Amino acid sequence: MAGESTGAVGSRVWTIPNVLSMLRLALVPVFLVLIVVGGYVAALIVLVVASLTDLLDGYLARRLGQVTRLGQLLDPAADRLYIFAALVGLAANGLVPWWIVVVIVARDVFLLVLGVVLANHGYGPLPVHQLGKVATFALFFGVPVIMLGLAFPSTQPVSEPVGWAITLWGAFLYWWAGVIYAIETARVIRIPRVADDSRSDTLGEGG
Repeated sequence: MAGESTGAVGSRVWTIPNVLSMLRLALVPVFLVLIVVGGYVAALIVLVVASLTDLLDGYLARRLGQVTRLGQLLDPAADRLYIFAALVGLAANGLVPWWIVVVIVARDVFLLVLGVVLANHGYGPLPVHQLGKVATFALFFGVPVIMLGLAFPSTQPVSEPVGWAITLWGAFLYWWAGVIYAIETARVIRIPRVADDSRSDTLGEGG
């Protein structure tokens, strides 16, 4: 029975969508190094490949009925790591100010603290808010647009202001979503819990 259970868990981990997500994560250090050394065209190619695997693993997970909790955790983690890698690499080259890196990282540290608060009260993580998804998308789109001008200087007069506008708007939405999570956390931890209720009302469909 134990062997069968272990095998079942293993088969859920090593699904095609999860392997694609792991591949996307493995490309993050490559992406960062390429930015630091100024290989912006190659970095954009890596980002395009990563984005295509993101679309593919989502499609396959739904098509094959292989949606797993691991996959739901890996996908947003990969998106955030690409955003962080791009910002850190560009800041290291003096192309974006470090304060934007601090703003983005501080928000995720803030959410980590909220997660600890929820866990201390016996709750799981909050469902992902739609505004948080929009903010992440804006950052994931805006930063590469800034990089586009570095890779192809002829596009910089347009790509730089557009990329910065999207990135700053995304950072604002990122923190706005963080405030919503904080309000929701405060609401949840005030809910009286039944002693034998081990489930969290913070967990829901769609993550």
